[in-house]
Amino acid sequence: MARMNSDPASAPNSSSGTAQSPSLLLRLFQPDPPAARTITDPIAVASEYRRLRIQILIATMVGYAAYYFVRKNLSIAMPVMEKDLGIKKSDLGLFLTLHGVIYGVSKFCNGMLGDRCNARMFMVTGLVLCAGLNIAFGFSSTITAMGLIWMLNGWFQGMGFPPCARLLTHWFPPKVLATRMSLWNTSHSIGAGLVVILCGYVVGYGWRNVFFVPSAIALLCAAYLWYSIKDTPESLGLPEVEGTGGTNSTTHQEKSSRDSSYWMKRVFLNPYIWIFAVANFFVYTVRYAIFDWSPSILSQARGLSLKNAGWVTAAFEISGIFGMLTFGWITDRFFAGRGGRTCLLCMAACTAALFVFWNYPTKNVGFTVVIMCLLGFFIYGPQALVGIAVANLATKHAAATAVGLTGIFGYLSTIFSGWGFGALVERHGWHAGFQEMFVFSIAGTVLFALAWFAPSHGYATDNR
Repeated sequence: MARMNSDPASAPNSSSGTAQSPSLLLRLFQPDPPAARTITDPIAVASEYRRLRIQILIATMVGYAAYYFVRKNLSIAMPVMEKDLGIKKSDLGLFLTLHGVIYGVSKFCNGMLGDRCNARMFMVTGLVLCAGLNIAFGFSSTITAMGLIWMLNGWFQGMGFPPCARLLTHWFPPKVLATRMSLWNTSHSIGAGLVVILCGYVVGYGWRNVFFVPSAIALLCAAYLWYSIKDTPESLGLPEVEGTGGTNSTTHQEKSSRDSSYWMKRVFLNPYIWIFAVANFFVYTVRYAIFDWSPSILSQARGLSLKNAGWVTAAFEISGIFGMLTFGWITDRFFAGRGGRTCLLCMAACTAALFVFWNYPTKNVGFTVVIMCLLGFFIYGPQALVGIAVANLATKHAAATAVGLTGIFGYLSTIFSGWGFGALVERHGWHAGFQEMFVFSIAGTVLFALAWFAPSHGYATDNR
């Protein structure tokens, strides 16, 4: 993609109708240009950075949580849709699979765009489109229409993470990125936890409200994002964040934004990024198999009511918040930013917890809550740290692309956590489903062991 020029005089020939439309589309998502330095006092710069970093962190957390409101609401509706519409588990699983695969591809494609686009416009546009598609889904009744709408939702969901990756790597230095991005990653669990609690109550008034109510909340959040997100420090007249460049950093950024060999070197030829990407496939298989099917597992195999199943699933997500914060801090404090080492410990512990959940079935609610909390605590460590690790390895100039690559592998997992899991359980029961999750958890542990010696970041060799 060619570098977008902010000078109207240098735009393509506007007298031609064929040239004018692409130019307008590119301008819609054009990054904010660097502004003149208006603050030069170091104390004032530090103060402004502190204020804006808090604002950016909160806004991106709210925004990404809102994406989950119009993505993870389906899991609560599934048991009711199964009865009301006569949809089989394998059909519902196919919804999850197609949505996930398309989301993964979209996350990668939009990741390459996200490195070069205005973060505010990109994120708000995607959220509004997802809310609109959820409203359309709520009005639908046929499997074909629902499938098409949910696939489109998967594509536009891919516009959520790339602008967040761009913002976080531009506003925070690599030495604290694991801690700050782990804090940001709690937005996954906050959004998913809140929406399953909300929908656990809303579904009692009809499954269609599971899509209408979250959509309204998402649209309100989109308005908040529009007024809160700022693109880059340079666009506000602030200096480049420390530790991510030197005196020629602006020239470097301009060069890398138009030179595809930079992404080839930083992302596609980096073996550790590929290890993290494949490991992410197994992490997401386990994570989504647990989350997406928990309301069904807990109500059908553990005897809980759907309302209580929603709360227990939320406990899984809430525990994930503590896991992400804990393991992000551990990564910076004890492993000098080497996320692969923390991921190995987390995945091994998750495998042990999954073995217990599988082999000790009980209808005891207390035990079920405890084991679900342990699963959430450990699986969300690598879920957060994979993105942080590859973002640091790729540097801020290619962070969204690297995270997009891991996203493809992560959401290809829905072939097994969605359709595959549903079909397996439909034919062989829940025992076979647990067996699948356990094997995938072991595979993820082995791959993270191969990433033990991965460096903490790629800025030391970023000398183009």
